[in-house]
Amino acid sequence: MMFTEYAWLIPIIPLVAFLVIGFFGHRTPEGGGYIAVGAAGLAFVLSALVAYEVLTGRVTAPYVDQVLWLQISQGITLDFGLYLDNLAVLMMVFASLISTLIFIYSIGYMHDEGEKKRRYYTKVSLFLTAMLGLVMASNFLQMFIFWEIVGLCSYLLIGFWGFKHPKGEKASAAAASAAKKAFLVTRMGDVALLAGLFVLLNEFGTLNYAELFSAATLAAADSSAVALGSVLIFGGVIGKSAQFPLHDWLPDAMEGPTTVSALIHAATMVKAGVYLTARSFPLFVQSADVMLFVAIIGGVTAFYAATMALNNMNIKRVLAYSTLSQLGFMILALGAGGYVVATGVAGGVDVSGAKAFGYTAGVFHMMNHAFFKALLFLGAGSVIHAVGSEDMRQMGGLRKRMGITSITMLIGTLSIAGIPVFAGFWSKDFVLESVLVVAESSEPAAMIFLLLYLLALATAFMTAFYMFRLWFMTFCGEEGEASKHCHGESPPVMSYPLIALSVFAALSGFAILFGFNTTMTFQYVAGEFVVGGGGYAMLDVLEKIFTSPYAYLAIVIALLGIYAAYRMYYVRDLDPGRFNRDGQSALYQLLQRRYYFPQFYDGIALKMAYPAAMAVEEVDRKAVDGSVDGIANSLTGGSQMLRRIQTGFLQTYAAFVVGGVVVLIALIYIIGWITGGA
Repeated sequence: MMFTEYAWLIPIIPLVAFLVIGFFGHRTPEGGGYIAVGAAGLAFVLSALVAYEVLTGRVTAPYVDQVLWLQISQGITLDFGLYLDNLAVLMMVFASLISTLIFIYSIGYMHDEGEKKRRYYTKVSLFLTAMLGLVMASNFLQMFIFWEIVGLCSYLLIGFWGFKHPKGEKASAAAASAAKKAFLVTRMGDVALLAGLFVLLNEFGTLNYAELFSAATLAAADSSAVALGSVLIFGGVIGKSAQFPLHDWLPDAMEGPTTVSALIHAATMVKAGVYLTARSFPLFVQSADVMLFVAIIGGVTAFYAATMALNNMNIKRVLAYSTLSQLGFMILALGAGGYVVATGVAGGVDVSGAKAFGYTAGVFHMMNHAFFKALLFLGAGSVIHAVGSEDMRQMGGLRKRMGITSITMLIGTLSIAGIPVFAGFWSKDFVLESVLVVAESSEPAAMIFLLLYLLALATAFMTAFYMFRLWFMTFCGEEGEASKHCHGESPPVMSYPLIALSVFAALSGFAILFGFNTTMTFQYVAGEFVVGGGGYAMLDVLEKIFTSPYAYLAIVIALLGIYAAYRMYYVRDLDPGRFNRDGQSALYQLLQRRYYFPQFYDGIALKMAYPAAMAVEEVDRKAVDGSVDGIANSLTGGSQMLRRIQTGFLQTYAAFVVGGVVVLIALIYIIGWITGGA
């Protein structure tokens, strides 16, 4: 028996949980929480078994199993099915595993939510269903359907406390507003994505991955149409993965429960955009300009988002900006790797045989980030659960009272800072090296990639600084006002997931030495796109990392960031106030106000979107509704006149008959006279 044949059950299991909890959750313990945990756990086990078969070659990848869904015309058909390759099974495994741990953690975190627990576990089960369906889809249209369901679930979960927030009406309004903002901003990207799918459907007559990703099919296609479709698809990525300039919704998404933040940032939602970029790689690499655009967006987002985390005092928002920045790292690596294939930089001037090292780096960082970011968010949730505040200025000194949380969050902080030998070190170094491959070439864009590399180094410094700033302010020093009310370490149901995630945050990076660099490598060889089978041997990987001076440069920069945070927020002999002048400096205000992007968006909405909406409303109310109402009124008036004829008197009806006959005779006479006269 091959487990891959039953892979279709993987998204079905949490879907069944969604239905059961939705209808009967109020009759089960913890509002259906245990059902959600069990379903996610079963999905993880089956995903792991399928991944084992695909990654070990027991099943030929990609495994495609689909049925006819719609036939639009003679040449256009739409299918529904599975497309399982190395990328898909990797996403399935870590999405289901991390979701399982988050659901277990939620049993403790959401324990006091009463009747709202059923609503919560219903939504997160649907969330997991949508994410698994997205990564397993066999075509772009099927992917887009689940993509939209993920967006719907994020809206529902971000606004989970939009009706009644524990902190009152003001917080409820903020949660509702954040949910609407996330939904509307991501819709802007989704419109671009849908337009891209129309371009591809018009060009190829299909949206199936197996047909679209054929090198022969792409070679025969119109290159400008493929490039246009790729850019539009990446527009969806910019929205969903909160890349510049559609980034501003993600920090506000922190209004939802912290478990929702962990789910969105680590296992689902924002990772969907990175996945879509990697999935669409055969399309994107048809144009070097497209890949350059991808890299620039990623590099700018990584640097830009990191700056906003430097002075923020909300523990969840610091992690949100960190997510934005790390997503930028992933997109930057994918862009650099795609540029390599598109121009043949890595393999000389001949594109055949080119290897997208950045593809491996981007996907690898996506996996590692999922573990340490889930750990950091759940650790933040443990702190918030214990002290009742998200303001780091009210924390401090929690290391003694919350030993497990402090140690596990320290592991996550070391990992995201890129300190050897934690997981983030391996993937961050690979990201930087993938950018250097192009920066050191003779390609026209080499100077641009050199600038992106310098931005990435600066981002690495800021990441180490603001993450250790967070850890020192939360767990070290004197107790703040909130810390004095700490009730101690979180219960085991919340602590055990932290411990499990800390193991992955520390060790998952070693996967690069044991096959990841082979199974997750993208190549263009002999006229075909190949995922897997073209990586580096273990010794080659170690040599690349530990003999490169650039790797040591990145380590030194990260250590400098930690040292600066240590001096400012632990020893406190370097006053951070000199840089902000009590929050009054222009730079401090610039970062605090997110470079004034929220005001910019509001200004556009008030000056352009609102008048346009009012004009559309006028047209709808007066032209559309007016015409419909006019027809209805004329029919009503006519019927009222005809009603008067219905008197019930025989002589009246006889008079109408005679009158009608006279009129008909007169008309016949007149028409005959006119015709005869002509």
